[in-house]
Formats: sequence, structure tokens, C-alpha cells
Amino acid sequence: MAKLTKRVVDAAVAREKDYFIWDDELPGFGLRIFASGKRSYLIQYRAAGRTRRFTIGLHGVWTAETARQEAKVQLGRVAQGDNPSEERLLDHQAITVKELCAMYLKDLEAGLILGKGGRPKKATTIVSDTGRIHRHIIPLIGTRRVKDLVKADMTKVLKDIMAGKTAVSVKTKKLRGKSVVTGGAGTATRTLGLVGGIFTYAMEAGIITANPVHGIRKPKDNVRDRRLTEAEYRTLGEILREAAETPKYGITVEIIRQIALTGCRRSEMIGLKWTEADTDASCMRLEDSKEGASIRPIGLAVVEYLEERRKTATGSYVFPGQGEDNAFGGFPNHWRQIFRDSPLADVTPHVLRHSFASIANDLGFTEVTIAALVGHSKGTVTSKYIHSLDTALIMAADTISGYVQGLLDGVKFKQTAYALDRNSRKAALSHFLKKAVEDPSGDRQDLPLAA
Repeated sequence: MAKLTKRVVDAAVAREKDYFIWDDELPGFGLRIFASGKRSYLIQYRAAGRTRRFTIGLHGVWTAETARQEAKVQLGRVAQGDNPSEERLLDHQAITVKELCAMYLKDLEAGLILGKGGRPKKATTIVSDTGRIHRHIIPLIGTRRVKDLVKADMTKVLKDIMAGKTAVSVKTKKLRGKSVVTGGAGTATRTLGLVGGIFTYAMEAGIITANPVHGIRKPKDNVRDRRLTEAEYRTLGEILREAAETPKYGITVEIIRQIALTGCRRSEMIGLKWTEADTDASCMRLEDSKEGASIRPIGLAVVEYLEERRKTATGSYVFPGQGEDNAFGGFPNHWRQIFRDSPLADVTPHVLRHSFASIANDLGFTEVTIAALVGHSKGTVTSKYIHSLDTALIMAADTISGYVQGLLDGVKFKQTAYALDRNSRKAALSHFLKKAVEDPSGDRQDLPLAA
């Protein structure tokens, strides 16, 4: 035993095995001499009934005096109940964001990550989440330790994605050629939402105690508020008529029109099966929408389109793809080609859905009715009782789809009526169109509204 000074440390020589020199003034402070000749300062203490050692650092980086001061600090912490050795071990074992994402994706694929309504996330959502993890999250913070991240780091992630730092052109499996992964406010907001979900998952697993995403102000996604004006609906109709002259765009044009006439999500219309198209009851009985099983009333324009298409249909899908019995797969590429360099280049399928709901609101239909028509969560209760409400809902679907169809065809509307039998519905829509032509002012002041 001796007081550890520079002279004592320099005089220590290597032996065949490691050995220790303990300081006689500060109990627990010592020097370890390795067989290689390397020397390291440490403290030794007892915690939880076990002897623990905590390495301060190598001689040369630390002097005897600075190591002594650090030893006093750490031994003081031990006296207060801390365990520096255990803390360092846990710190070294702290997982990175990339490792956390791997855990998350594994549970996501196994159906253990729950989404809306307490249901496992859908396959399409899993694809989107996986893409955002690999294209945005891992490139930006994949090497960072989860426990070290703070709110400022998350704000930087948001800004980096908005600035396009993770934008890239990538080869995709499903689409021919390449797909461009973009940035922007919408991408940043949705990606940060996913990061928040992943960190909540980490909290539930006991990896962290707080979510650094909470409280961050996200930019408003303007795409979600974008809606078509009546003039833009007429422009859309012109674009679709022009695109229909190119044979390869035929199915895509029909899908776009039906999204506009129903307010359906893109995936719901593309994946629509004939078993889900109940034209006799004027509704679609979707087996697995974003909100689960969903019944959607459809207007006469859609009913008659489906009935006409069914006459020559083959396979399970209303809009079949190539090869085996599967859904149409060329929609994303065709959409980009149809709208590129057009006045509606910023329009997305969601804009058509939002516009349908907005038209319904303009016509005076209630929020609950609109929710039932487009399949929002607010309409879940309504859809469960659709058989007792189909009169009102079908009237609403007839009015809205008829109005949108007229806009696509370039006319304005004045008046409509409601009825459930086929001939009366046809007469009502015919009268609707006739009044629109007679009064092109578009004034809807005397339009009967429905609740």
C-alpha cells in the first residue's frame, strides 16, 4: 500500500499477470497494472452485496492527481447509493435507433403493433412505415443511441426531411423503373409521427422513460386541406377525357372517376372486389378498409357504372391487373403521367376524397352522414346500422355523386330530388342536370338539403 503518486505509478512494472496497487489515503482508489505494461486508474466498492470495479481511465490520459479527484467524486456517488459500474454497463448496452427500428419492424410484421381501433396495422401501412424507417429515420438518426435523443434532435429530423435531405431516387420492386422519395412538410409530419410511435413502443419496452417527440410543433400538411373548386372539377373532367383516348390509361381513368364519385380511398377503389359491390342495395361492402369492415352507400352514377362493367367482367376484381387474378397495379405511374404538367399537377387521390366530403358539406349534409359516406371513424356507428339508415344515406350519395359527375361533365347544378326506386332516381338526376343547363349561374340557394 502506498499513496498513488506519479513516481509510484511510473515505477510500477509489468508482471506475468495483472496486479493492483491500492492507495493508502483514499480507500477504494487504485491502479491496475496489466501484463502488457498498460496502467489504468480505478475504484473498487461494494454495491448490492457484490464487489464492483469502475475504471476511471489510462495513465497518461489521466494523471495520478486528476484520477484521485475523479475517484473521490465517484466514491461520493457510491456513498449516496449510486452504482457507477452498473450505469456504465447499461450505457454501453444502450441500443441505437437502428436497433430499435429492427425490433419495431419485427413486432410490426408479427402483428404486435396495434393501429387504429386496437387492430394490427394493415399490410399497406406496414409498407409505408418500413419505407419511412429505411428512407428517412435510419439515414438521419440510425446511429444515435435512443437514450441520448432529446426534443432538439427530433426538431432537427423534422427540418431535415422538410428540406429534402433524405430525398432520393430508389429502385422499387413493384413499380418499373425508379420511385422518388421526397421530402416536404407532409412527409416530415408523417415520418415524425412514426418516430413518436416507435419511441412510445420503446417506452413500453422499458428502454426509455420519456418520448422526445412529444410537444414538437409539426408543420401543417397543406395537401390535407386541398380541395377542388368547381372549375377544377371541370378541368379534371377534361384531363380524364383526354387521357381516356390513350388505351393504356383506360382503367386508371375509370378508377379516378369512381374515387371522385364515391370519396373512397385509392386503395379501396383499386382493390374493390365484385363480392363487395352490392349494386342492389346501392352500397359497397368493403371487407377490410382502413377502419376495418365498412359499408359505403354509393350514388346512382356509381351503381350503373358497376352494373355495366360487371357485364364483361372476369376475375375477382372490378379493376383487374395483368396475369393472375389480382388488382390493377399501374395506377401510381399512370396518375403521374396523366397529371404531369397539367393545371392539377398538385392533386392527389386524397384530394379527390377530401373534395367529395367538402362538396357534401357544401350541399348541407351533416358530419355524421358525410363520415358514413366516406368511411371516416366518426361514421363507424352509423355504418353498423346502415340498413335502417340507407334511405337517407342513399339520397345523400345520389346527390353528391350526381353533383360531382355533372361537374366532371362540365355543367352546373340548380336543384335535385330524392328517391330510392331506380326510375325515380334517374328522373331526379335528369331534372338535376336539366336545371343546371337552364341556369348556368350555379346558384344553389334553393337547393333542397338533406340531413
